[in-house]
Amino acid sequence: MFETDALRLLVAVAETGSFTGAASRLNYTQSAVSRRIATLEQQAGGALFERLPRGVRATPAGRALHWHAVEVLDRLSRAEHELAVLHTGHGGLLHVGAFATANISLLPTALRTLRETRPDVEVVAVEGPTDTLLRRLEEATLDIAVVSDYPSGLPQAEGVTTTVLCEDELLVALPREHRLAGAETVDLRELRDEAWLQSAYGDRPTMLADACARAGFTPRKIIRIAEWAGKFGYAGAGLGVALVPSLAARAVPDGLVLRHLSDPALRRTVHVALPLTPLPAALRLRDLLHAAASP
Repeated sequence: MFETDALRLLVAVAETGSFTGAASRLNYTQSAVSRRIATLEQQAGGALFERLPRGVRATPAGRALHWHAVEVLDRLSRAEHELAVLHTGHGGLLHVGAFATANISLLPTALRTLRETRPDVEVVAVEGPTDTLLRRLEEATLDIAVVSDYPSGLPQAEGVTTTVLCEDELLVALPREHRLAGAETVDLRELRDEAWLQSAYGDRPTMLADACARAGFTPRKIIRIAEWAGKFGYAGAGLGVALVPSLAARAVPDGLVLRHLSDPALRRTVHVALPLTPLPAALRLRDLLHAAASP
């Protein structure tokens, strides 16, 4: 229904807020922009922009079409780059996803080596939880992802393969003034009266819930915090304790200490996830991730 050039013009007008700005960005005349937008509005069945004394503003229909246009143009751009990669075997865009703590050291180490050895590969990085990353691999909007089975297991994804990258021990973060801060290893039962800082608990099985059950207690209180900065802040203030994967050790602030827990099952498995037909650059990054994860 809509030509790609018209969609690009729509995006330019929406982002610049004027026909003049869009004309300058795309090397059109202002009158050509006005004519193309008018034609597009006829195709769309109504006004896409309100004409204001200075510039334009998208109507609800314009905002809806803009959202779809951005997605369509992004997909077409990805297709163009991916076809080039498939034909040449190297270069182009590589869309990479990872969960938060993999972005502290593991993935950046591998990406640095990729940049040094394959400067023709342009990386687009995305951070998110494992279920979101696997869904994006299914939708072909990611080329490779670092995922894990923490806190609730590794979801299944159609058309996606996973291989184990490493085992990651779960430690407990305590304030330096905590009574157990000097211990080398902490028995989970000694933390039965603590508040725990967790993004998920009770609504689905989690490693912490399973470990507490094995130790014979239920946490006194769960404070639901998803971001690591928040968890570290609360723990540093003595408001709770948190499970912290060893991959995150470099990001732990000075006011906290990490201690081993006596339950050997408190560890997660980190995986590399790829589509069934991975790009050559994705396979190269997979190998670099294995190298970065090796002791």
